Amino acid sequence: MKLKTKELTTCALFAALIAIGAFIKVDIPLPMYTMHFTFQWFFVLMAGFLLGAKLATVSVIVYLSIGLAGVPVFAAGGGPAYIFRPGFGFLLGFVLAAFVIGTITEKVGKNHKGMFLMASVAGLVTYYTIGAIYFYCMNNFYAATPVSWSVVVVEYCLITIAPDFILCVLATAFSLKLRPVFLGMMHEYSMDRKVV
Repeated sequence: MKLKTKELTTCALFAALIAIGAFIKVDIPLPMYTMHFTFQWFFVLMAGFLLGAKLATVSVIVYLSIGLAGVPVFAAGGGPAYIFRPGFGFLLGFVLAAFVIGTITEKVGKNHKGMFLMASVAGLVTYYTIGAIYFYCMNNFYAATPVSWSVVVVEYCLITIAPDFILCVLATAFSLKLRPVFLGMMHEYSMDRKVV
């Protein structure tokens, strides 16, 4: 996949924003694992809405790669060992969620509040599904600390899904205002490249 300079820069910007979102957090101590409610999800949503499927996915992958390389950009640090944390699945969920949000937004093509909110909810379901499955598998098959599906859903999903839904609403509202300007800038850049 070949990306232009502006696209690479934009992906790097959103990767940085997602990293910043990791530091805007509320720690929720739970019996087996401390959950971190962060603003990462807000910037993943914005990436999906503003960049489209391809660039939003690249942005999240860049963010994850930086964190796994050892830079402490995740809510609880960084490094390759982060893969073995049960909560890492929620970070993996960001990748597919960004793709889903970007794909739906591209298909809609124009600003439509209801469809954007639907895209954000589809992304939210994707992100939580991947996170919950990973959490369950890591605890039951790797860490040997058995946990039931009901505990995963009730204690590790439902506790943060309402605030994350609020972020969906906020991101939808922001993207409706920013998307025309953002797309105009990207289109103007493409036209300039053609002229040169």
